[in-house]
Amino acid sequence: MSFAKSKEGQVLSTPLVQVNPIMVQTLGVCSALAVTAQLKPALVMSISLTAVLTCSNLIVSLIRNFIPNKIRIIVFMVVISTLVALADQVLKAYVFDVSKTLSVFVGLIITNCIVMGRAEAFATSNTPKMALLDGLGNGAGYSLVLILCGAVREVFGAGKIWGSPIPGIESLYNIGYVNNGLMLLAPGAFFIIGIFIWVSNTLYRSK
Repeated sequence: MSFAKSKEGQVLSTPLVQVNPIMVQTLGVCSALAVTAQLKPALVMSISLTAVLTCSNLIVSLIRNFIPNKIRIIVFMVVISTLVALADQVLKAYVFDVSKTLSVFVGLIITNCIVMGRAEAFATSNTPKMALLDGLGNGAGYSLVLILCGAVREVFGAGKIWGSPIPGIESLYNIGYVNNGLMLLAPGAFFIIGIFIWVSNTLYRSK
């Protein structure tokens, strides 16, 4: 049996599109609306959440048999908030400008339903290996939406990609092309994510 068809492969790949955290479960939408006006902060946010989600899943799975049921949510919050604090400090140390752009949204990973939901629904009842793969898969699914949304918004809203003007964009300006300012506002992200959800529903929910 190939890895893609194995249980491990399904856990890793299914969240990309079929049960994508944003497109299907509609989790983590607030950060997707707020940090995707440019590709760079969208990518940094994606990496941050994926790292926190993967590590929290792994840690929760490792200690799952030692967590009293009555305080499990508190334990999850302690684990996640510690990882978020570490991620925030790393961002401030190495990509300070981007960390200022992301503002409070890195800290709000603590309350992100994707992270808490996977800890509660998956990591507490599966092995560390499976929990690790689940964290990577759901982080990748979240990242896919943020990166695509950030790229589309920056290209059509500012005529740039990764903060640099797109080659040849000046020629389009000369013939009357105007950047769509709506793409740089939260409603622009809302429309784009709505299109992603429509495509996902068309491909998978109609079968």
